[in-house]
Amino acid sequence: MSLHVLLLHLPRDESAAVELTARLDPSVHLSLGPELPEPPDYEVLVTGRPERAQIEASPHLRALIVPWAGIPDTTRQLMRDYPDIEVHNLHHNALPVAEHALALLLAAAKFIVPMDRALRKHDWRPRYEANPSVLLEGRTALILGYGAIGQKLAKLCQGLGMEVLGIRQHAPPGGDVQPDGVRLFAVEALHRLLPKTEALLVCLPHTSQTTGLIGARELALLPPQAILVNVGRGPVVDEQALYEALEAGRLYAAGLDVWYQYPETEAARADTPPASYPFHELPNVVMSPHRAGGSTETDRLRMIRLAALLNAAACGEAMPNRVDLDAGY
Repeated sequence: MSLHVLLLHLPRDESAAVELTARLDPSVHLSLGPELPEPPDYEVLVTGRPERAQIEASPHLRALIVPWAGIPDTTRQLMRDYPDIEVHNLHHNALPVAEHALALLLAAAKFIVPMDRALRKHDWRPRYEANPSVLLEGRTALILGYGAIGQKLAKLCQGLGMEVLGIRQHAPPGGDVQPDGVRLFAVEALHRLLPKTEALLVCLPHTSQTTGLIGARELALLPPQAILVNVGRGPVVDEQALYEALEAGRLYAAGLDVWYQYPETEAARADTPPASYPFHELPNVVMSPHRAGGSTETDRLRMIRLAALLNAAACGEAMPNRVDLDAGY
């Protein structure tokens, strides 16, 4: 049995491409884009933003693999027209994102950025002022979105001595202790958990159900010195409510990797504010330009996970990470 695969874009790291070919089962025949093979007989298409012509060119196409976590809304809407074609994605970046979330949490809790900025100007005064640093050991972290990223992040938080709670769509409302010691709850328990949540870690995708899930009411329920980290998607947390809570000090600090405005052109990358509110003026915010999933190892990890999916399909097994187009992930 053979499997014909069209990969539209190779990774920039040549060693990652070598990693992919070395790990593929011999029965996997790989064609490289961007041109379509002749004849177009591929059964699996690997690309994040397929064109309709690429979907319809092969009469044998049975699966689309989006080579990252999540799925673009345009891709989700397009694939609704092809219900017989499965859609899968990759969770290769779970560990880089989790580590980045931990870095944001620590930087926000310790106010690393404003102290760094001051000392770069040879200003030692922060050393002699009241220290705003918050201890994390013994505090409670709530991971909103206990999937691949959330599970990696939970282990890192436990390593700091934090109690970890998790929220997942399919979980008992009363809490269920997982083998890793995390108590898992359904989203209905959110308001009950927030008053004891000292670190709110958002790992959710952006869907119609998650938009604005954390708003002014939810932020007001958090206890004093609570820290918010968002490595999911910006709109999960209401933009105005987040800014006002940080500005007023009701939310102690935040580490943000995902935003509300993105550059629409290459030229705009040099000067596009990430939000309509001046988060950059707040000393209690650590800002990151949606780079949590990136690392020197990311392309290699992507190819390892992609090979695993393709090998499963070649052996007649069900590929993991199937996307529910209605849910959006």
